[in-house]
Amino acid sequence: MVSGLINANPVIYEKKERRARTAPSTFHDEYAVEPIDQQEDPEYSYSLEQLKVVTEEAIEVDDKRNYVRVTFTPTVQHCSMVTIIGLCIHVKLMRSLPSRYKVDIRVAPGSHTTVDEVNKQLRDKERIAAAMENPNIVHLLDDCLAPSFD
Repeated sequence: MVSGLINANPVIYEKKERRARTAPSTFHDEYAVEPIDQQEDPEYSYSLEQLKVVTEEAIEVDDKRNYVRVTFTPTVQHCSMVTIIGLCIHVKLMRSLPSRYKVDIRVAPGSHTTVDEVNKQLRDKERIAAAMENPNIVHLLDDCLAPSFD
């Protein structure tokens, strides 16, 4: 957790109850992907689901076209961690999915003061590659992607 939070009192929502599955029945189960919405937010000790940053409805999967799109909504319009959140989601998918998938991560329209700039950064493969060479960013991403046991 980061000190000096921009949104010191975020709204926390209940986690969805997930039913146990005995056989793969969804895209996420098929590839043993921990749901993206269970990732921890970089500023808080809550999941992206609990903060409603990512919802199931905001995850689009086109298995035939090898395409995944996640549209996320930061907790405040001036969130300073918006690019890191997008990068965490991107890295989670790239580490979890077969390499044939194209991943598209976006900030929801109107949900951030710099939506266009952030979306441009999240689509830039060179920026993502450069970020993955920065040890401070990699450490932050690893913290976000670490499994939670609650």
